[in-house]
Amino acid sequence: MSNTSLRGHTVHPDTPPRPPHTKWGVAVLIGVGAAAAVALIVIAFLWPTKALTAQNLPVSISGSPAVVSAFETAVDEHSPGTFDWVKADDRSDAVHQIKTRETYGAIVLPAAQGQLPEVLTAPAGSSIATQLLGVMAGQLQAQVTAQVTAAGGNPAGAVVKTTAVVPLSSDDPTGAGLTASAFPMMMGGMIGGILISLLVVGPVRRLAALAGLAVAVGIGIPLILQTWFGFLQGDFWLNAAAIGLSVLATASFIVGCTSLIGRAGIAIGAVVTMLVGNPLSAAAVPVQFVPTPWGEIGQFMVPGASNWLVRSLSYFPDADVSKQWWILGTWAAVGILLTIVGHFRSQEPVHVPDATLEHEPEHAAGAAAPALNPA
Repeated sequence: MSNTSLRGHTVHPDTPPRPPHTKWGVAVLIGVGAAAAVALIVIAFLWPTKALTAQNLPVSISGSPAVVSAFETAVDEHSPGTFDWVKADDRSDAVHQIKTRETYGAIVLPAAQGQLPEVLTAPAGSSIATQLLGVMAGQLQAQVTAQVTAAGGNPAGAVVKTTAVVPLSSDDPTGAGLTASAFPMMMGGMIGGILISLLVVGPVRRLAALAGLAVAVGIGIPLILQTWFGFLQGDFWLNAAAIGLSVLATASFIVGCTSLIGRAGIAIGAVVTMLVGNPLSAAAVPVQFVPTPWGEIGQFMVPGASNWLVRSLSYFPDADVSKQWWILGTWAAVGILLTIVGHFRSQEPVHVPDATLEHEPEHAAGAAAPALNPA
């Protein structure tokens, strides 16, 4: 085997040619584009936090009409737009509104002379809302103390009571674990969808892989977050179903996009889930604090719906979560449909040869046979 010398370099004939170098301008543009992508990710994750505003927080309020009206006016003058007051008939009605997730807490004002106000909170619903209500309880306490002192009474016995209607688990007293549990659900769906898209071929096999992923993750994550860590509460199998459906919704959407348009579908699924759905999910704050209308939009995406569903199943069994079940089920159904449609779109048409041409090779062979016969 001979070698060829080219400008002082020995070139082996069997050596594949090196790919041409990237042009300098293209290399610089790729670097700038990568930096822009990083900046976009930073903006997507941090913009909701930067734009958060304590506004329109639904809070129940009960008491005599005159006292309630005066209280609302005073609070709205001091903190305009912070609270969205929801009328409650009495304390029992306010508790019901909290347990069904209509409100984040309640102010129970005196309905008769001699009664003291009470603040009801739901730490399992939102730690930030609970902190705001705690500040309000302190302000009420200062007012009551001043009134009792001015009347010549003993302020030590005039205590504004704060009651946690829906407390957090003792294993997760700050709610950080419950908030963080939204991340593995999102990542589980993304990783599963990407791996199935790259490693599994065939629509039926992909659907089978998605079903296996949903069942395995749906059981595995609650075993960790509920049985081991104690972050989740409530019925284990309901939590398993919710987490499994959440993972299926994300994974099937990525697989469906990939089946329909190729590997670019992985990027689309990741962008929709991580850069749009996750920042708008309001997993750590009341959804009302996210700028309008993005908070509401986020609740119709998988991360937002799954976070609300899992939190409700753990701590708010009286809340209506049919909307969240339907949202996640719709995302899963869309992903499955895209997977099937993408498979049939990628099928090449089958060519059926013309019947008159089908026998031509036989005639040609028959005609050639005498020429091959020595006789």
